[in-house]
Amino acid sequence: MYRFLLTPRWWGINVFVVLAIPFCIFMGSWQLGRFEDRVQDHETAATQHESTRREAARPLTELLPVDKATVGEQTTVTGRYDDQLLVPERKLDDREGFYVLTLLRTDGGQALPVVRGWLPGEPDPAKAPAPPTGEVTVTGALQAAESPGSNGVSGRSGWPAGQTGAISAANLLNLVPYDVYDAWVTLNEGDSGMRAVPVSEPQNTGLDLKAFQNLGYTGEWFAFVGFVVFMWFRLLRREVELARDAELGLVTGDAENAGAEENAGDEENKGARAGLVS
Repeated sequence: MYRFLLTPRWWGINVFVVLAIPFCIFMGSWQLGRFEDRVQDHETAATQHESTRREAARPLTELLPVDKATVGEQTTVTGRYDDQLLVPERKLDDREGFYVLTLLRTDGGQALPVVRGWLPGEPDPAKAPAPPTGEVTVTGALQAAESPGSNGVSGRSGWPAGQTGAISAANLLNLVPYDVYDAWVTLNEGDSGMRAVPVSEPQNTGLDLKAFQNLGYTGEWFAFVGFVVFMWFRLLRREVELARDAELGLVTGDAENAGAEENAGDEENKGARAGLVS
């Protein structure tokens, strides 16, 4: 009854099933591993973010260049405040406002962008408190340079004088006549009554849409395994039923007549084509 399994057609079906199942399991496991890696990165970043709040502040030079391991770390820097800029279109607690960004000139010659606080409303230099004079020591969380158009940063260009859309050395070098660190600091406590700007999470470490895409692909690959097995058993059952009916003589002559008519039609077509050729 199962001799049909040795036919070329079923050899092809069986080879496909034998190769498809382990391939789908491998791809599903790989996608699941990618999802678990993203979850682990998210948990590690969250744990690190909480731990850095309790650590003692370290000198800026020990934390540069900024990467996933140092972003959010507490740092302390000494210098003198210089130019002040406003960073518009920044929300805090779902309220529109702006950052007050002041460049801190260090003894090394470079300036560190320091976000002294956040104010609500439209950016207005008259609202921004003047920075302290003389030498100051600031303490805050180290942040990576921003990229326009990503992580909530406006991608606009052509800001009014005294404003910048993104906090990065690439943007600020066009606005001030001295070198700027490619990083910035947000103060732990807002200066002059301003609200402190919360620490931003490291980019590309959160549990973002890609993680859930990996999880969705995992389900698809394992579902395909079930589909392949289901279709194989369905085809097997159909062939077994046809073989059993043939052994019991229950196969009607419709199939045989249809086959004979098809062969006859083929012969007529061949004759017609031969006549056209002659």
